[in-house]
Amino acid sequence: MESENFKMQIGADAIPFNLPGVDGKTYSLDSFGKDLLVVVFTCNHCPYAIAYEKRLIELAKIFANAAFVAINANDSVNYPDDSFEKMKERAAEKGFPYPYLHDESQEIAAAYGALVTPHIFMFGKDRKLIYQGGIDNNWENESAATEHYLKDALHEATEGKEISKKTSPVIGCSVKWK
Repeated sequence: MESENFKMQIGADAIPFNLPGVDGKTYSLDSFGKDLLVVVFTCNHCPYAIAYEKRLIELAKIFANAAFVAINANDSVNYPDDSFEKMKERAAEKGFPYPYLHDESQEIAAAYGALVTPHIFMFGKDRKLIYQGGIDNNWENESAATEHYLKDALHEATEGKEISKKTSPVIGCSVKWK
């Protein structure tokens, strides 16, 4: 999906949330004190989300100045693999180095305008949107990717530069709305 379809525009404020994590804690915007905040709408069952998990884990480990948070808003009645219990299992199995939150009401995903899983929203220290879109341009084969949208945005933001590509296309499974 192209960036013209994005609900949230560059420069918009991060939308507050208060969501339960698979670790038993509740998280809000204030839970993340780092200079950058990467909000990833994702899920357990989508092949695109699964394909990008390893890349997100690596980026979260590389960029110490960025807090990452994953949010699953999918309808778990029709998609039982996206239930809170299954989220706990996946986070433990994969060793996510970031909180994995459940947006059961889907209000946060709707407010952000999440279109697919994964859909990335990156905010600066002032929690204004500085990047939105995908992770890279080859979900099936990381080594074949020629554009690394999120990694490049993280590098530029870390170096204090303006992000050269503020939006990129998102590819993934549609958010499974109730």
